[in-house]
Amino acid sequence: MKSIILPLSTAPRIVKQSFLVLMDFLIFPILIWLCYAIRLVNLGVEAVPNIPFGPLWVAAIASLILVACGVYKFIVRTFNEALIAKLALATSLTVFALYLLAYLTPAFIPMSIPLMFGFMMFAWIWFSRGVIRFVVRSHFQSDVLRKRVAIYGAGFAGQQIAALLNKSDEHLPVFFIDDNSSLSGQMVGRLKVYHPRHALKILKKDTVDEILIALPSVGRERKSEIIKFLEPTHLKITELPSLTRLVDGEVRISDIQEVDIIDLLGRDPVPPVSELLAKNIHHKVVMVTGAGGSIGSELCRQIIKNQPKMLIIYEMTEFALYQIEKELRLLSNEDIVPILGTVLDQRKLERVIQQYQVQTVYHAAAYKHVPLVECNPIAGLKNNAVGTAFSLNAAVKQGVETFVLISTDKAVRPTNVMGASKRLAELYCQAMAEAQNTTQISIVRFGNVLGSSGSVVPLFRQQIAKGGPITVTHPEVTRYFMTIPEASQLVIQAGAMGKGGDVFLLDMGQPVRIQDLARQMISLSGLKVKDANTQDGDIEIQYTGLRPGEKLYEELLIDQENTETTEHSRILRSYEKHYLLEDILKTFERIESLTAVEDDVNWALTQLEHYVDGYHRGNQIQVN
Repeated sequence: MKSIILPLSTAPRIVKQSFLVLMDFLIFPILIWLCYAIRLVNLGVEAVPNIPFGPLWVAAIASLILVACGVYKFIVRTFNEALIAKLALATSLTVFALYLLAYLTPAFIPMSIPLMFGFMMFAWIWFSRGVIRFVVRSHFQSDVLRKRVAIYGAGFAGQQIAALLNKSDEHLPVFFIDDNSSLSGQMVGRLKVYHPRHALKILKKDTVDEILIALPSVGRERKSEIIKFLEPTHLKITELPSLTRLVDGEVRISDIQEVDIIDLLGRDPVPPVSELLAKNIHHKVVMVTGAGGSIGSELCRQIIKNQPKMLIIYEMTEFALYQIEKELRLLSNEDIVPILGTVLDQRKLERVIQQYQVQTVYHAAAYKHVPLVECNPIAGLKNNAVGTAFSLNAAVKQGVETFVLISTDKAVRPTNVMGASKRLAELYCQAMAEAQNTTQISIVRFGNVLGSSGSVVPLFRQQIAKGGPITVTHPEVTRYFMTIPEASQLVIQAGAMGKGGDVFLLDMGQPVRIQDLARQMISLSGLKVKDANTQDGDIEIQYTGLRPGEKLYEELLIDQENTETTEHSRILRSYEKHYLLEDILKTFERIESLTAVEDDVNWALTQLEHYVDGYHRGNQIQVN
């Protein structure tokens, strides 16, 4: 049987259509004879008497009308409303054609025969295609097991995806789960609907391979609740993306994706204040340093949406600059200028700002990987502190209106060189803000962003894909998390509220224990954590110890008391200790000339201990 089905199923479309036409042409004479036999209650009756080859005439007429109506253009395995409409039209035209045949020729065709034939013709086409689909699927799926899927959400999106999964070769929807009590126990599209509480018992008993969340309009908080509720099943959980990503409103199997842990940790965003977003960007020349990084690139995406007069993207890594430029040109027709350069070249920065008359600078260029900067303290200090000073000097000298420094929560009582270097950069910005009135300078400080190059999320994904183990530095280590788009929007809005020397803090929500994050990612993959209590688990979590300069907990504030709210619910303003420009200028000038010799490193770390509250050098600093 397979020797016949396989060649036909892989044959060109014209061959398949010809096969169906021939099959129908051979069956239609039998159907018209059956109509006469039933009508006259005589199995020996002649079909379409009084004209030669009457049954063949009927078969030819019906086949030609089916071809003309496009019935044979439909793929056999797809039954939908369009096929029903085409088939109904073809059947009606065939009935009408048989009445014409009776009227224009001597053929004996009783009044009921065309109607009977039309009914049988419709039934035959529908039944035969169903049988073909069943036979082909049963043969091809005999060696391939379909993934059994429970769909959470019996609404429009859930029904759409269930219908598509039914037609696929890889998936089989088994039932719906829905919070609506009125649907509990009902049948929706041939699938039974269960309330979540009842479904948990069934998911443990029945063989279900995956749970698909088909709730594209649900918020992050509710989605997180659903996933925590489903975690005890230890089944893989997937989802349909949000409505904003289902652009055309049509659901496709390709839309199914793994649940993004970023969506679960990120909060439902607060709508941005449009005036704040546009204030420093709309119809202005804007420059982003470190434009190829995680935050820098997202800043560029948000900036380009607010229609700047020109966007200068400044980046020292060629490939990162190429990538963000290519992406931005696909997003917008705004004027984009890519500049390959380092923030340690003040003359070039001044030349670029002067040439393009830059009005707003977002300074995102920085080394941010704590262990790497700990191993390379001089390089980290130069790039993060001196690079910020050079960028700000160039902005002030060329009369830039607004300068915004992107800082980090690691700058608060830092235990590492990276955090201390960012705090030193903050001190320079605060000192410069007091020393001049040309440029409005702001600092925006926030925690980790999900999905960035330094985030644990992509690392954990890689480790899970390899079968583990997942490496966590300490069982109690916690971090604040925010999505990159939310952080970038808040940075732009905070910068627009600056008065000069402001330190803005972004509300990061609740801190997340990294161990809990790892466990949730394992659970979402349909796997179990392997530990002392569950030796039958799949992925082990290994604790490797805190890295050089790493803290258990991060903070956002140096002084809890000198803080006030702003016009934005997720942005705070902090007033913190700082120095006069003349007090720190010589230190920055000396850092610029340092080399990676031991004496220089010791001197630099001593300066950090003097200026940066809470910093004490670690015992793993290296001279590189």
